[in-house]
Amino acid sequence: MLLRDRLQTALKEAMKAKEADRLSTLRLINAAIKDREIAIRGESDAGEVGEAEILQIMGKMVKQRQESARAYEEGGRLELAEKELAEIAVIQEFLPRQMDEGEIAAAVEAAVAETGATSIRDVGKVMAALKAKYTGQMDFGAVGALVKARLG
Repeated sequence: MLLRDRLQTALKEAMKAKEADRLSTLRLINAAIKDREIAIRGESDAGEVGEAEILQIMGKMVKQRQESARAYEEGGRLELAEKELAEIAVIQEFLPRQMDEGEIAAAVEAAVAETGATSIRDVGKVMAALKAKYTGQMDFGAVGALVKARLG
């Protein structure tokens, strides 16, 4: 089942079960996807966002909520931090399993070999190869540092 269909099914189930918090988060996901589709329509004739882009949007949503939860915890607003963490849990239900450090290191090595990267100038090629294969499965901000260290 496509990710978009899974989201719609979960939205309907949350409505039927009267799960207000889950429903709210699913609506936020759909709104973010629709916002991206509207932005794309302005740029070209493409109408829908693909699976990879939906995963990117959802990954970005998780990262935003992690930052917010951290800020709320530091500010002593634990109830708001808990709400952010609950939203993260709902979003992560639809994301692929996150890779562990060993799997990420192996993926970086494979991408370096696959692209024939030899110097720091090839970081972009390696990152593009990783994004093509592992969107939603790893934090590319952290992986960028690994790739630079490997090639540097």
